[in-house]
Amino acid sequence: MSDTAANTVTVYSTSWCGFCKMAKQYLDSKDVAYDEKNIEQDAAAYKELMDKLGGNFRGVPVIDVNGEIILGFDRPKIDAALAS
Repeated sequence: MSDTAANTVTVYSTSWCGFCKMAKQYLDSKDVAYDEKNIEQDAAAYKELMDKLGGNFRGVPVIDVNGEIILGFDRPKIDAALAS
C-alpha cells in the first residue's frame, strides 16, 4: 500500500448520493484522509468544483487525488491515483 499520508484527497459530494457514501467508505477502509465538500450546502465548494471541471459537471462523486480528477466511484482509478 502507498503512503496515504502524502496524498491530498478531496471528495465532492451531496447528502443524497449513494456512490458518494460508498467512495467515502472505501477511502476510510484504506485509511485515506480526505476533505469532504458538499456541493449542495457549500456554494464555494460548488464553484471550486466547477472551476476544476471547466464547468463540465456530470454528477457526483468527484474525487480529486493530488490534482487528478476522478469522476464517479471508480476503485481502480482511485487506487492508481493514490499509488502515483
